Amino acid sequence: MRGGAEHKAGGMTVTLQVLPCLVRASPRPFSWRAPAARLASGMALAEQARQVFDSAVGAVQPGPMLRRALSLDPSGQQLKVRDRSFQLKQNLYLVGFGKAVLGMAAAAEELLSQHLVQGVISVPKGIRAAMEHAGKREMLLKPHSHIQVFEGAEDNLPDRDALRAALAIRQLAEGLTADDLLLVLISGGGSALLPAPIPPVTLEEKQTLTKLLAARGATIQELNTIRKALSQLKGGGLAQAAYPAQVVSLILSDVVGDPMEVIASGPTVASAHSVQDCLHILNRYSLRTALPRSVKTVLARADSDPRGPHACGHVLNVIIGSNVLALAEAQKQAEALAYRAVVLSTALQGDVRIVARFYGLLARVAAARLTSSSSTPVGASMEEEEAKLHKLASELQLRDLQLEEALGFVTEARGPVCLLAGGEPTVQLQGSGRGGRNQELAMHVGAELARQPLGPVEVLFLSGGTDGRDGPTEAAGAWVMQELCSQAAAQGLDMATFLAHNDSHTFFRRLQGGSHLLHTGMTGTNVMDVHLLFLRPQ
Repeated sequence: MRGGAEHKAGGMTVTLQVLPCLVRASPRPFSWRAPAARLASGMALAEQARQVFDSAVGAVQPGPMLRRALSLDPSGQQLKVRDRSFQLKQNLYLVGFGKAVLGMAAAAEELLSQHLVQGVISVPKGIRAAMEHAGKREMLLKPHSHIQVFEGAEDNLPDRDALRAALAIRQLAEGLTADDLLLVLISGGGSALLPAPIPPVTLEEKQTLTKLLAARGATIQELNTIRKALSQLKGGGLAQAAYPAQVVSLILSDVVGDPMEVIASGPTVASAHSVQDCLHILNRYSLRTALPRSVKTVLARADSDPRGPHACGHVLNVIIGSNVLALAEAQKQAEALAYRAVVLSTALQGDVRIVARFYGLLARVAAARLTSSSSTPVGASMEEEEAKLHKLASELQLRDLQLEEALGFVTEARGPVCLLAGGEPTVQLQGSGRGGRNQELAMHVGAELARQPLGPVEVLFLSGGTDGRDGPTEAAGAWVMQELCSQAAAQGLDMATFLAHNDSHTFFRRLQGGSHLLHTGMTGTNVMDVHLLFLRPQ
């Protein structure tokens, strides 16, 4: 390394906000009674849910978002990024890592090809074939591209292919000069695609530690704190490697609240965490005594490093898209389908079982409000349910939750309603089954919906990952209705057993021929998960 910049970390984020845009649609008359008609209506509702989910994913496609963030001045010699300008003179280099980076890189090269000298990107295994098969030519690099593509991190796990990509990215960055400009493209999944452990830690040792933490319920923030401490490139390491070149980092967020130091473990953002923070996390999950000698060596070395953390004063970091944008578009699509729609939260996180209880209570309270009237007000039992809902919401600590507003909105609706949320709940692994947080959440919500009758209201819950891959499965997520438990029982499927083994994907594959699974294929983007709760009075 040549040494770091002495300024404090600089940066800029662009915050997107969902504005109230609520269409007061006239309620449609519903009168389904027979089981066959009920099933047909459920499928129609599932199709509408899929349309709304697809619109959310479509709103955060990488190319359009990158083109909104970057532009060339008329002379073609100045790159404009928001309100900043950078001189171009065949001095542009590009690196990237993440599930959305292939499409971001394709758009960047189309715009900046005359100045681009060289690029290296690390993208998920199989994504080029998937984009080609899906006909998404705009997501692919042109022939004779100056950008070298590495595919790796199968099933979103760091591997040797991703390690080779990370080392190639580091080599490019370390060769830059003060006259160069490095464009860094970052999206969700970037952490697994940029593994470069500090020797003597091996990739396998780092991966084992990360898996142990995840299995014990560590949050994404905690995982990234450990990853950064053991990485050459994360926690500002890439920015340090590129110094003294200027660095512009364009970030598609897949983390609640869009903290730039957490997304892909913050390779262009100075780490604010210390070795003591790492030890605190390891103690919390009872892993400190089980650490490999190599990890202890690296942590001890970092604790005594007189240079302190990396500085990133030569970096401009810009958030170009997030879950907020996806939910805003999903809200519009739901309104176009004649639903009254409202966004509950863009920061939903916590254990899937607690989140499922929240959605189950929310469905019961909302259904009661939809079907109550001035002559038949909500009863005492439902008041108790509302109190439980507010208590649970408080436990989840969702800083942007619009619960009171949403319930008031439902009371006024008197017709079809869609409640939307985004975020990234966590699963505590207890078994060795196959699944992902979205499918597991959907199963738990299905069980919650069956706890008490919901009255003359049809309810559907969908949970899907915007990247199209929920855990190590080919499904993006799943949808359920209040009949899930009875449907499972009719096929001899014991939901409790599947949940005990974290085997949600196997459950949904067997349930009604897999019709409840959400299949999108790789989407080429990633802004966390989308949750949709539909309620239709019958």
